[in-house]
Formats: sequence, C-alpha cells, structure tokens
Amino acid sequence: MQRRDVMALASWGLAEPGTLLAQTNKKYRIYMVTWRGHTLVEKGFQDYLAASQTPVEYIVRDAGQDPRLLAEFVDEISSLKPDLVYTWGTSATLGILGAYDKPQSAIVDIPAVFTLVASPVGAKIVKDLNKPNRNVTGVYHVAPLNSQLDAIRSYRPFTKLGVLYNRAEQNSVAMLQQLREAAKAQGFQVIEKTFKQNNAGKPLSEGIHELVGEIKAAGAQWLYLGADSYLFTQLGLVAAAAHAQALPTFAITEAVMNDEQAGVLAGLVSKYYSIGQFTAYKAKQILVSGELPNTIPVETLQKRAFIVRMDTAKRLKLLPPISLFNFAEFV
Repeated sequence: MQRRDVMALASWGLAEPGTLLAQTNKKYRIYMVTWRGHTLVEKGFQDYLAASQTPVEYIVRDAGQDPRLLAEFVDEISSLKPDLVYTWGTSATLGILGAYDKPQSAIVDIPAVFTLVASPVGAKIVKDLNKPNRNVTGVYHVAPLNSQLDAIRSYRPFTKLGVLYNRAEQNSVAMLQQLREAAKAQGFQVIEKTFKQNNAGKPLSEGIHELVGEIKAAGAQWLYLGADSYLFTQLGLVAAAAHAQALPTFAITEAVMNDEQAGVLAGLVSKYYSIGQFTAYKAKQILVSGELPNTIPVETLQKRAFIVRMDTAKRLKLLPPISLFNFAEFV
C-alpha cells in the first residue's frame, strides 16, 4: 500500500487495512450503484476491502446520469437482496435510498453506504450526521463551506461570488442555499445564474458563455464551481467562458481540479481514492463487525488539499500570494 494511503487512514485513526483481517469465510454481496462510471472512489473502496481480506462479490450498475434507470436498480436490489448497497453521489443515493421524509419506493430494509454526497443533510438523506437514524451511513466529500470561503479569500478576497448551477439537481439547490446563508452572515453577495432548461426541465448547454458573461458583468470576482453533476459534464464550456472573462474559478471536487484541459484555477478538495477507502471502512463495520448503519456517523476526511494550477494562474495574470506556498499544492 502506498504511503499516502496509509497516512490517509491514519488521519481517520484507523490501522492500515492489511492489518484488519476479516474474521469470516462469508462472501458478502455488495450492490454498487454509480452515477457516471467507475471512478477513483470505487477503486479506493474495492482496494481497501481487498487489502483487508474481506471477501466480496460485486454487482455493479451504472446509471449513466439517467435517473430513469434507478427505479430498475431498486427493483433488482429488492429481488437480489444483497448484503449491502453502495451508492455514489446525491442523485443515485436519493434515487435508490430516498429522502428520509420520502422513503417510498426506495430501499429501506437493506443496509447501505453512500459516498461522494456533498450535503447529506441538505439533500435530506439523513437528518443528523452523528445519528443517521436510518439503515444508512456514508461519507461526504465537501469541506465545510466556511473553510471553502476562507480558502478563496486566502488567494484573493471577494465581495461578490458568482455561481452557475443546475436547479433540477437537489445537490446544487442545497449548495446554493448554503451559499446564500453564508453570504447573509458574512456580508458578501452571491451572483447566481442557472443553466437553461428544456420543456422537460432538463438542463441545456446553450448560452453558457452568455451566462458566465452576465455573472462577470454583475461584478463577480470568482466563479464558484459546486458539486454539480451537470456542471461537471459542461466543465470545458464553463471554464472556457470564465477564462474569456478573466474570471478565476474555484472548485470543491477533485475531479474538477484534475481536468487539465478545463484548467480551473484553485480548489479545496478531498482525494477521491481516500474517500473510497473511508467508505469501505464503514462498509466493513457493517458487514464484518455487525454494526448497525443508523449508529455509524456520517463523516468526511479531516485532511484536504488546496490545489492551485499555475498555468491557469499565469494565463489569468493572477499569481498566488506568497502565503499560499506554505500549504497549497501547485500543479
């Protein structure tokens, strides 16, 4: 196991998984629902369970960002009755497990772990992070909003923060509400625009350059890129529009920062691989240790990376202040 992974585990107060031998010959069946294919989260999840010698059979289904498939997966889960359900992201988690106040037509009788959900409470997946009170626990990946805002300010202060979001995605709506509340408390303004929609309510890529232009014209000093699945699919267009407006971009997910062509300026992120490992640790608590999901807190990593793309900084003529060299990662 690589040193960085051992250190990540140590940050949770856990031992290296190779020292946590499974005490059973049972082969556990895990039904995995992904939203946009296999990611480093799944690799971290599967690597952890393999290293801990937990015998697992995986049933993997990918929704391909099509919410209509989730109902089919729910039916299949009900039929197969796996030992554990794994869901990636807010949309898949809500589609499979339902909100806590609307559990109808969702999986409630099979233990589940979710991962890479930006705001589990805001999305109504759990009422309380410390006490899920459902047959569900999991891992969220987004740093507290105040930490994000402090990170942005450490690079360049702002009084107006731009955001482009998908109002058809619960994750994005919850994120925007948090930004509005923070703006009111901290005395800054949110310049918000939403992707255009067709008659069926699905977001469209049309007009992205104009929308970003309007955000810049309204005085935004940063463009905030939230945990928005549709935005991720349009990241190239959004980033190009921001570059054309000399508008710096800030991300909160590793996948966005890893897109070299998009060239997002900066981001405060949790590493996907480590998120997957932490999720697997919780899965192992349920499967091997017999702990109940409703007693296992929903948590995130304590360590995050503040990443800065120097090529983008040079292009925007917005080099980071000297103070950032004490803790940021430059790529």
